[in-house]
Amino acid sequence: MSPTRVMLADDHNLVRAGVRKIPESHPEFEVVGEVGDGAAAVAMLEARDDIDVLVLDLTMPGMDGFEVLERAKRVRPGTRVLVLSMHAGSEHVARAVREGADGYLLKDSAVQELEAAIEAVMAGRSYYSPTVQEQLSHLVRAGSALARPLDQLTDRERDILKLVARGFSTKEIASRLDISPRTVDTHRANLMRKLGLKSVALLTQFALREGLLESP
Repeated sequence: MSPTRVMLADDHNLVRAGVRKIPESHPEFEVVGEVGDGAAAVAMLEARDDIDVLVLDLTMPGMDGFEVLERAKRVRPGTRVLVLSMHAGSEHVARAVREGADGYLLKDSAVQELEAAIEAVMAGRSYYSPTVQEQLSHLVRAGSALARPLDQLTDRERDILKLVARGFSTKEIASRLDISPRTVDTHRANLMRKLGLKSVALLTQFALREGLLESP
């Protein structure tokens, strides 16, 4: 059988070097590429169709891991994605699950778990570190694990999202909704926090993806 082909995406060289040693120590795995930022990760995924598993950090410069995850599932739906992150918070876990992550590991457990995680996702199963499993169980009990990000927004926040995505300025939005510019700024900051998006461009992409706007 041919080895499982693994790609690494993490912006820390030392972390990548350490993680790389794990699959390289097993003959059934082969590391076929590594990158240090999100744009490079997407470029490699688009250029190659032989990557079985992407081991992905969420915090990278430029295009973050969440956007890479979304693009990976769209461009290479057959590629399994294992998130490898230092973040164990419910917001990170829930969003990664919503975006289609096949597994979620914490960096401090990579040595013990990465081999088993790769084998699990290649067999069509999910794999989560114990701490991440706890977060998922809390989210399921709260009924929010699989909720759409759009469901988190108030009606006013949706109105502002639509106008921001259509290119209106803060003053124009304030005038249209008969509220103050400061209130608009507050709502926009809440939007970005709730959705985990850090720019108007990403808000616009989100609005298009959720069907709030017509594609140009």
